[in-house]
Amino acid sequence: MNFKNYLTASVVLTAFLAAAAFAGGAIDVHSHVIPADYLANLQKHNAQLDEGFLLPKWDVSAHLKWMDEAQVQTSVLTLAAPQPYFGDANESASIIRKVNEVGTSLKKQHPGRFMYCAALPLPDVKKSIAEAAYALDTLKVDCIKLATNVKGQYLGAPELDPLFDYLNKKHAVVILHPHRPEPVNKDVMKQTPLAMQEYLSETTRAVTNMISRNVLTRYPNVKVVVPHCGAYLPLALPRMKSLIPVMQQNKLIGKIVWEKNLASLYYDLAGAHSAETIRMMLTITTPDHLLYGSDYPYVAPKVLTASIERLKAYLKKEADLAPYYDMILEGNARALFVDKATSGK
Repeated sequence: MNFKNYLTASVVLTAFLAAAAFAGGAIDVHSHVIPADYLANLQKHNAQLDEGFLLPKWDVSAHLKWMDEAQVQTSVLTLAAPQPYFGDANESASIIRKVNEVGTSLKKQHPGRFMYCAALPLPDVKKSIAEAAYALDTLKVDCIKLATNVKGQYLGAPELDPLFDYLNKKHAVVILHPHRPEPVNKDVMKQTPLAMQEYLSETTRAVTNMISRNVLTRYPNVKVVVPHCGAYLPLALPRMKSLIPVMQQNKLIGKIVWEKNLASLYYDLAGAHSAETIRMMLTITTPDHLLYGSDYPYVAPKVLTASIERLKAYLKKEADLAPYYDMILEGNARALFVDKATSGK
């Protein structure tokens, strides 16, 4: 696959290093903000357990304290699941607007410590495009968060093409996050919590849906961050490729432009990262597309601190991974966000 030239990327990173607002320390591309108003609306609609578990407590002071302890300079904040849509598109848009304004306020109050990834009021596509425009142009957010699905509207669906067309024009970075599948067997949710397995299936499903319709080929300026160590994609993509001839013969799928689709995908290491997991991810991507992620506050701070220390330890120890230490912890995120912001795109 033809990806970025590593040497050129290194030169770009060096040029922007001194000017970057958040120099030094790791950049965490996978953390969450859980505003009080958002929680109140979930309670109002009895939706606190829509994902099968209660959301953790979050406050900015505790988040910053953990970041200092773990030597995380900057965290990218995204809205947690579930999506605040309860059948009223106007209500959903209002809730999302308040969330986005809270997120950007936190970024302004703590310069260099937070970036913000705006939520959208899907499944209403028109309102989502309007909110994306407000978030990118007025609030000056750093990226856009998309759920794997909202009430059964899955990424890759044709009705989302106008949204991707807009995000493509804006050269947007998109951060994906799994949400409860729709429909879902609630007995299965009780037996095995979503976060333990189905979230990985959700992420894999959403990305393969987009690939099967060449969404990322048709909208190549959109860069997509895939969570949780790529979910099942290192296994799913080779299988998908192997079955393409049969699927095409039966006219179940068209031509897939693999290189262009995969070139737009980045991957965070939130969850069960390891040296072996990274090597497996490198079968479907390149080292400049791997990013550190914590999943704060869904995991206890002490566990997250131990996790990043373990990451640093094996990245230094393993000879084949050692050259990627700085790239994974900071450099790749800097290239994705800082380079984009400095270029004005």
